[in-house]
Amino acid sequence: MDETWDGVQRLRGWLDESPGQAAAGDVRVLRVLKIGEEFGEVAQALTGVLGANPRKGESHTWQDVEKELSDVIVTAMVALSTITSDAPKALDARVQQLVDRVLPSS
Repeated sequence: MDETWDGVQRLRGWLDESPGQAAAGDVRVLRVLKIGEEFGEVAQALTGVLGANPRKGESHTWQDVEKELSDVIVTAMVALSTITSDAPKALDARVQQLVDRVLPSS
């Protein structure tokens, strides 16, 4: 998992250094909103897998859905690392809270 977070930090650094980031507004807000954009791409891929758009038919594969879901996760990780100084700890704590809430103690 450290390799994943290292990659997220590298992506965040690249974004932070991109021209126009500061001029675009509150970077935290924009990065959270980007999750919605990525989710839209998942929805489009899923619609394509199911052939639910009669105009396009079966235009995507489950691998496309997998890729787009991964993009949502990475985008959310970048957003999380933008709003907190210890994103891995925040994510680990939240996963543990969810596990504790829904799974019985053993």
